[in-house]
Amino acid sequence: MEGKPNPLQEFAIGVDVGGTKIHAGIVGRQGEVIRSVGVPTLAGEEEVFSRIVTAIEKLQAEADASGEHYPLQGIGIGTAGQVDRSDGSIRFASDLLPGYTGVPLKRLVEEHFGLPVRVDNDVNVLVLTEKTIGAGQGAQHMLCLALGTGVGGAVLAEGKLLHGSWGGAGELGHMSVDFRGLPCVCGGVGCLEQYASGTGIAKRMQTRLQALGLEAGSPVDSREVFTRWQAGDSEATAVMEETFAALGAALSSLIHTFNPEVVVIGGGVAEAGESFFTRVREETARRCMASFMENVQIVQAHQGNWSGMIGAALQLWEPMQNSPEAREG
Repeated sequence: MEGKPNPLQEFAIGVDVGGTKIHAGIVGRQGEVIRSVGVPTLAGEEEVFSRIVTAIEKLQAEADASGEHYPLQGIGIGTAGQVDRSDGSIRFASDLLPGYTGVPLKRLVEEHFGLPVRVDNDVNVLVLTEKTIGAGQGAQHMLCLALGTGVGGAVLAEGKLLHGSWGGAGELGHMSVDFRGLPCVCGGVGCLEQYASGTGIAKRMQTRLQALGLEAGSPVDSREVFTRWQAGDSEATAVMEETFAALGAALSSLIHTFNPEVVVIGGGVAEAGESFFTRVREETARRCMASFMENVQIVQAHQGNWSGMIGAALQLWEPMQNSPEAREG
């Protein structure tokens, strides 16, 4: 539900850039959504930057038409693709966003709107939503996995997001859970993404059915795999047990590495229900040292269409560690 403006509150514009839609909103520093708009990304038809501008200008026009005014800290953007923290540019984006690789996004948006701009990866900003209004409230050490078309990840340590040397830290979907495993689009082998993404689950189910000569009609998707698994289907159960084993292997390694208080799992795959989380917790505990597993919560992410948009805006109140601005200041 959209919140009401508080004249004493500070605000920022948050922009969530995805392959199909861009959400923009005016957000308070406690995560309150005051006003929001959405526009199609039109990937491959228009430049992503121009669509971001369209979304922000639409948001501003609607606020102005209502006579509303909010003192803005700036604009925060959470975007698909790899973000170079040194200058807020897009280091790499897949074919989902053609022509986006190399775009100096931070500079372009700052020049267009005359406001401070922060840019980060879309899963990184979800961590800010979790620690402000979601399952990770109060946590200083948190892991976040987004299980969707692919597998995204982010790490919060000592209350700060880990970005690595240029901003690529937290690509948890491309940690290998099987060095003899399935080849991955990234060039690696046995990546978690091949076993725990919706795409990977559906693909492995399809392969099993074809090998058994059981498949007819349209290909199955991950939701159908979940439905069949929960109904006791043996082939779906085999696929999901492989998924749980992969997630357990990945999470136990990550817990041993980062010693988190909470592991937050979101995305479409995580919507399979409590039975999904029960098995993930069991497989993780089976592989994890008891002293590390003690008091670690494995929970579902905050749900809502605005989670990415909220986290994008919340960047404006985050310390600028490891950034050029921080070093210059």
